[in-house]
Amino acid sequence: MFLHRQTLQHQAKPDAPDAVYARKLQEVLGGQYGEITVAMQYAFQSWNIHVPGKYRDLLYGIGTEEFGHVEMLATMIAQLLEKAPLGITKDAIQGDPTVAAVIGGTDLQQAIVAGAGARPVDSMGNPWQGSYVTASGNLLADFTANANAEMQGRLQVARLYHMTDDHGVRDLLAFLLARDTMHQNQWLAAAAELREEGAEELPVPSNFPLSKEDRDVSYQYINFSDGEAASEGSWASGPTPDGKGEFTYVAEPPEGVPMPAPTRPDARFYGTTDLPNAVEKIAGRVQDKLHRE
Repeated sequence: MFLHRQTLQHQAKPDAPDAVYARKLQEVLGGQYGEITVAMQYAFQSWNIHVPGKYRDLLYGIGTEEFGHVEMLATMIAQLLEKAPLGITKDAIQGDPTVAAVIGGTDLQQAIVAGAGARPVDSMGNPWQGSYVTASGNLLADFTANANAEMQGRLQVARLYHMTDDHGVRDLLAFLLARDTMHQNQWLAAAAELREEGAEELPVPSNFPLSKEDRDVSYQYINFSDGEAASEGSWASGPTPDGKGEFTYVAEPPEGVPMPAPTRPDARFYGTTDLPNAVEKIAGRVQDKLHRE
């Protein structure tokens, strides 16, 4: 059950309208790592947990908060668009304020389609996609993906912070930055707790028998680059994070194995045939026709 309280978690009011910045802010609303994505991601992860407990409650709690962040950003975008001039240049290009707005960076669909409001799109107008959501059912994999989503989102919010001098906008972004800090730490702490409790282990999925994989290459760092500095990293020698092996470094990849014989698509389905074979077939058909005549 979802209940909506008509208050915001934090104030979302700019000092002045700014249609161009409203478009930029769309990225952290409807982009790949925007608030819509994390809200839906945590929601689906929580719905996919079949056993009650602290991890499901964690997902429910943060997921619901993220829906509130969607609301705050949508509200801020609407405020930025309110009374914002369509033509953002002093003298409208060719006397047309719409052209001036496009050249200046305004998203016209915010005005035409959304009635001076936010849209579920990124800063380039690309629609938000459900394919952005990670909800695998494996908690360690999902919590690691969640930490990455918060890192990417916080990175984008930090960049946006420096793209405006508006005190009201910066106030909201400062709040979102702080919550992203908390959520990064929460997901990393939850992932560590899963491993400490033995509920989930590396490698993911931990219940697939290691004996069924090719163990000879399980912990090899094979260098496929002409750079050599990677050999100095902890991923090239020493114990592995899963505690089940030792890293080794292979300076050059093996020669490989021969390619299999080429496939022969059926020309009736518009595949590509090898030329000599195709010419031979055509010649045979021509001869058959001549004999019949």
